[in-house]
Amino acid sequence: MHDHVLIILAQMHRKTSSCSGETPSSPWLTIPLDDYEAHMALPAVGQAQMLAEQLAILIERHAPASVAVMGCAGGNGLERFESTCVRRVVAVDINPKYIAVSKIRYANRLANLDLRCADIESPGLQFEPVELIYAALILEYTNTVATLATLKRNLRPGGTLAAILQLAHPQQHAITPSDYRTLKALSSAFKLVVPADLSAQASAAGFEFVDSSAIDLPSGKRFQLQTFKLLGQ
Repeated sequence: MHDHVLIILAQMHRKTSSCSGETPSSPWLTIPLDDYEAHMALPAVGQAQMLAEQLAILIERHAPASVAVMGCAGGNGLERFESTCVRRVVAVDINPKYIAVSKIRYANRLANLDLRCADIESPGLQFEPVELIYAALILEYTNTVATLATLKRNLRPGGTLAAILQLAHPQQHAITPSDYRTLKALSSAFKLVVPADLSAQASAAGFEFVDSSAIDLPSGKRFQLQTFKLLGQ
């Protein structure tokens, strides 16, 4: 998603380790990036590769000039922006340590990468609206109404919102058990979002449903990719 990619450095409070507008109790501030990335890359999880691949598919399908990746962590998938038509990329995460690692990894690889440290629910999160927003496995940890307000504010009219939701599975843990015990802190914040509920809430927020497709992983976990168009204002 870039021949050229835009950078605006992380906006953090210098006196603390927190981001602008972040939720102080967010469990994501307690998860070491090494643990998170190792867990997501486990064969029994396999979600890191899936998320990066879905982003690449969306880039090819929609050919956006600008994209925002919400919950970018350490930059998984940002490599898919290289040698594409995307001219501006905004990457957002609540954890300032994740943003710092993303900067180290990608600031020299992507000519114009805009890294933002912020809470996705914060009214203060605002940047030049983009043509595509990628919100993968984000809504399970946030207030949907507040999150949709942020996404709407930062998406151009006619732009595409692509959300990936984890689906319920009778034989699978919501968060796959692993040796990376720090991820247990996420259990208290995790909630499944029913795709039909997201469609209804997105419609109420001014989005039009476009399409939906299932994603099945070898682990047995299932996900749903939903895309919406922001109606003109």
